[in-house]
Amino acid sequence: LERSECVGTRVLILFIVMAVGFFCRKLKVLTEGGVKGLTDLMLCVVTPCMMFKAFQQPFEASLLRGFLITLAVVAVMYTLEIGIAKLLLHDKDDTRRRVLHFGAVIPNCGYMALPLLQELWGAEAVIYGAAFNTAHVLFLWTYGLSLMSGGKAKLSLRKALVNPGTVSAVIGLILFFCPFRLPVLIAPPLDYLAALNAPVPMLIIGFYLAGLSWRTVLRKGNEYLMLALRLLVAPLLTMGLMWLCGVRRVLLITNVVCMGAPVATMCTMFAAKYDADPTLSAGMVAVSTVLSVFTMTLVVGFTSYIA
Repeated sequence: LERSECVGTRVLILFIVMAVGFFCRKLKVLTEGGVKGLTDLMLCVVTPCMMFKAFQQPFEASLLRGFLITLAVVAVMYTLEIGIAKLLLHDKDDTRRRVLHFGAVIPNCGYMALPLLQELWGAEAVIYGAAFNTAHVLFLWTYGLSLMSGGKAKLSLRKALVNPGTVSAVIGLILFFCPFRLPVLIAPPLDYLAALNAPVPMLIIGFYLAGLSWRTVLRKGNEYLMLALRLLVAPLLTMGLMWLCGVRRVLLITNVVCMGAPVATMCTMFAAKYDADPTLSAGMVAVSTVLSVFTMTLVVGFTSYIA
């Protein structure tokens, strides 16, 4: 019960920050140009710092198995979700379809799940969460980027590996497996920048939410279906498959929490960059974040009980 309440509190805090972004647009404190600058800051600075920080954990050989299992879980589950999204989510408007598919497949595992894992289950969960985020970043910057750009950002091995997300993940992974830790003068600035990984995306979402016509949110059945796939089907399917494979305890909980996170805030940032309906994406992120107050609380509570 205590952990479930903590999940709900965490989501409510993020929603309050989102409200600040909402009023910043209404009061003209933030502009379109300023938000695009914040988007680039997130993609090129804050996200890499968050990855470095996540990997600054003491390595133990016993964690290697869980680390590898988590990588496999991401590969399997994201592939399944891509297939489910293509099968079930259709829309005549290509920009809407891209947002819906992205939302169904890509969770907010970096901005939402990692802080929760640290707060509720400690270092072991963060290590598995970092493994999840490593594979997640690869999917985000390949499938996610290609999807939201409408094919404008053509896939290549170089683009898949040489970008802020994957480069920071690879370097962080190397540091994780090595005894080396960042110098004292480097670690605190890294922590300060990584701490922006929650408020800045929420401000961006709140900004676009202020320009949202609520009549355009949840006006079609495929939007409800996407939210169900993201918030319920993905975590419950993950839990079922891992349970059948004999996975229990923190490893099971970590993967379910990551898969049950709301729509990734990167959906809005990619949509803004590639003109893929940023208003709809902001609405889906906002609605899924609100609903996740209830869904993540229930899923975490149930998973903790059986794990």
